[in-house]
Amino acid sequence: MTEPTIRLLESTDFEQLHALYSERDAYSNTLQLPYQSVEHWRAKMARNEHTSLVAVRGDELLGQISIDLHSSLRRRHVASIGMGVKASARGQGVGTALVRAAVALCESWTNISRIELEVYTDNHPGIALYKKCGFVLEGTCRRYAYRDGAFVDVHIMARIKA
Repeated sequence: MTEPTIRLLESTDFEQLHALYSERDAYSNTLQLPYQSVEHWRAKMARNEHTSLVAVRGDELLGQISIDLHSSLRRRHVASIGMGVKASARGQGVGTALVRAAVALCESWTNISRIELEVYTDNHPGIALYKKCGFVLEGTCRRYAYRDGAFVDVHIMARIKA
């Protein structure tokens, strides 16, 4: 399988982004809600609150990662990331390529020295991916979010540029 191409999200990607986050695993492992419309995604991305990178192979969108830069004067060195990968593309290096691209963008181009994320404690593949990319567990937030009828915990993980 060829490596995915990483690029910025484009306006032509909204249909496939919607399809990605309509998958049960995608909205269950993020803070997204099910049953969102394409217009929801178009409006969310139009607010331009973050940088959004996508992994593609040919014309197929395989995954997406958002990079939110903190604007507070005392936290300008910090970014937060969140991502989703299509079920059919998991285990193919898509998540690794997205996280590495986000880390490179943050650390080499935006003077970010701390990258943070939240990951559900039962998302073992996600936790393994983040550890592989240099993130460390900093703590656990109990009853962090409501998902599928129950409260769930998240781990807070971060990567500090050496």
